[in-house]
Amino acid sequence: MKGYRLVGLALGLLLGTWGLVIGCRQPESASDGQGVPAEEISLTEEEFARAKQLFFNYCAGCHGTTRRGATGPHLLPEAPEGSTYPGTRQLGTAAIKAFITNGTPGGMPDWGRQGILSEEDIDLLARFLQLPPPPIPPMNLEDMRASWKVHVPVEQRPTRPQHNRNWRNFFGVVLRDAGKVAIIDGDTKELVSIVNTGFAVHILRSSASGRYFYSVGRDGKVTLIDLWMDPPQMVAEIKSAYDARSVDVSKYKGPKGDFIDKYAILGGYNPPHFVILDGLTLEPLKIIRTSGYDVNEGAFYDEARVASIVASHHDPLWVVNVKETGQIWLVDYSGVAQGKVSIDVLKAEQFLHDGGWDHTKRYFLVAANNKNKVVVVDVQEKEVEAIVETGRRPHPGRGANFYNPTYGHLWATGHLGDNTIALIATDPGPNQWKVVKKLELPGVGGGTLFIKTHPKSRHLWMDRTLNNDPELQRTIYVFDTETLELVKELKIPDSIPKARAVHLEFNQNGDEVWVSAWGRKDDPSTNALLIYDDRTLELKQIIQGDWLITPTGKFNVYNTANDIY
Repeated sequence: MKGYRLVGLALGLLLGTWGLVIGCRQPESASDGQGVPAEEISLTEEEFARAKQLFFNYCAGCHGTTRRGATGPHLLPEAPEGSTYPGTRQLGTAAIKAFITNGTPGGMPDWGRQGILSEEDIDLLARFLQLPPPPIPPMNLEDMRASWKVHVPVEQRPTRPQHNRNWRNFFGVVLRDAGKVAIIDGDTKELVSIVNTGFAVHILRSSASGRYFYSVGRDGKVTLIDLWMDPPQMVAEIKSAYDARSVDVSKYKGPKGDFIDKYAILGGYNPPHFVILDGLTLEPLKIIRTSGYDVNEGAFYDEARVASIVASHHDPLWVVNVKETGQIWLVDYSGVAQGKVSIDVLKAEQFLHDGGWDHTKRYFLVAANNKNKVVVVDVQEKEVEAIVETGRRPHPGRGANFYNPTYGHLWATGHLGDNTIALIATDPGPNQWKVVKKLELPGVGGGTLFIKTHPKSRHLWMDRTLNNDPELQRTIYVFDTETLELVKELKIPDSIPKARAVHLEFNQNGDEVWVSAWGRKDDPSTNALLIYDDRTLELKQIIQGDWLITPTGKFNVYNTANDIY
């Protein structure tokens, strides 16, 4: 089938083989928008498969599996009605290659300039993006059960820790391109274990007890890691989506029941659904699809992706954020054992992404990043409390909570699209749910992915990972939470070349900050974990090794289990 061409979408659908379409010949009337006939795009079967994987690895997270856009603009051959962005056929191969190579100040990574994508890869992607996207295949419980494995049954797991380490201060470190998670002792800084987890783990979540790590990767695979074992190891796994970003566990214990570690939940990008799992075995129990109508125009989104999930500490609830529709689902899991799941659907704002609790853990703040807003949800009253205008494309991670003597309790977010940090007041009063101050970062453009503090710290830490200035990518910024002044700019040491700073995490005691130097997967010298003293702001230790491949997120057991950020 090499070199075979199909003419038009209709034929592909009639043949029922659109997922295998390997070429598209445009009508002779097609043009690049300037009266010049558009180039003919043709890919071999091998090229199409390669390009599809590249898109999944590097593009789908921001632009969507079906390329309708979210954090980033659409990447469809023809611009949808009302879009301010042209279609990829109008842009043409040369322009698309330039974007992929150089990035943009608004947060588009410079994949070519970094050397992550080759010229051949970039050319292939640029041509692939001018073809219609393949559809999303379904996934049912039977498909999931085929991948479900319990490596160590519950009854065979230890009843107490098999080691003498302070496991509550363990760090789970994502080794992104290696498809692994490293478990590091936060007290001794020793590597304790490396667990094979799957492609591009996005997050780790601690169980409510802290005993387990749940990981979820871009391949939709969930793994359960038992930290009491010596060494810690994977005890169960399941593939519950083809692409996923979120996982969490039941954290409630109170009058409505004891649900500590009882259930887990996976949120899917592809297919767009969430899956309730047994918390100790990962057995799939229930699938709920999230396709629906958006809160603004009422357009139907089949690809309505689950962007983030958090577990309430005060009720048996998960907060499920559906990106494209702008709906926030409050999922009551107390009746799962009886086959019941009750859901309250709140209308919020489109393009929901990530967020975190305020200091009371009553209010959840989530970025609607392509709308330049943060939505505040009162989980106790089950209503949208406020929608706050922020800067351009907020990206808080979990955000950061701290007390300021002037403004009271604040929740902070950085932005992908501008160089500010928005501080939102959370205490009752006239300023509640307002941006009371914006901190300005040096340089042009945004690219802040993560921001972090700790109740025992008076510092607010942040990165500039996705800024397209190589110097800003390597810089960590520290503000004083009382004066709100920038107190220090920290640089990745010159001994660690070609790396960018990404993701910050405190230790259990709140006196150390761990930062990833995220480099190339084929060069261990460009990768490291940097450990800073939060009081002196000095670099105290560098962790490197051949095993440390593309470290990204780091998750401290105690802080993650208790939602401390």
